[in-house]
Amino acid sequence: MTTSDAPAATTTTATGTTTATTSTTAMPPVVDTGAWRRELDALRVREKAATRELDAIAAQRRRLPMVKLPDYTLVGKDGPVRLVDVFAGRRQLITYHHMWSPGAEWQCQGCTGFTAQFTRLHFLDSYDARFVIVTQGTIDEALAYKEKVGNRMEWYSTADSPFGADVDAPPGGGFGVNVFLRDGEDVYRTWHTNGRGTEQLSFAFGLIDLLPYGRREEW
Repeated sequence: MTTSDAPAATTTTATGTTTATTSTTAMPPVVDTGAWRRELDALRVREKAATRELDAIAAQRRRLPMVKLPDYTLVGKDGPVRLVDVFAGRRQLITYHHMWSPGAEWQCQGCTGFTAQFTRLHFLDSYDARFVIVTQGTIDEALAYKEKVGNRMEWYSTADSPFGADVDAPPGGGFGVNVFLRDGEDVYRTWHTNGRGTEQLSFAFGLIDLLPYGRREEW
């Protein structure tokens, strides 16, 4: 195994944790094209199996039972809004729960970077769905931060509502993603994840994981 001096880097995980990495990084072995092709073909078998497994997981996710929710009221840019109205007429809703530290100049680095990538969400209209941010910050603070960092998503505050805490995003808690289904005036919770479970929503890690040095973690 050979080594080469690669540029020093830091790694920011989905939780916002940043870790330093070494500047000396191992390099893959050098082989001829035939040997490379055989190794690629062997990997492709695992990649295709992983794709099929992800398809099966998605199918199981769609078949999960759901929980009916009470009539929560959040606060948006135009004032108080019922949770059922956050759907904006659509039947499906995804919420990203942005970590929040009241009065902080900069909020969670991981949440800020993660949500910054979603600049064109109109394609969800074709799927009768919407994707928004919910935070424990007051709406004034939240909208000011949205403007400051140039975020393009719609923001809602749950500071005066038990909604955030009831869906595993309490004050002072971590980030997370929830999915809801609306049937008329009734809203149901269908799915939740946090931690590395949110990586599947980001293109960033998909691109980074294609690279020989990946996330700058141990081989």
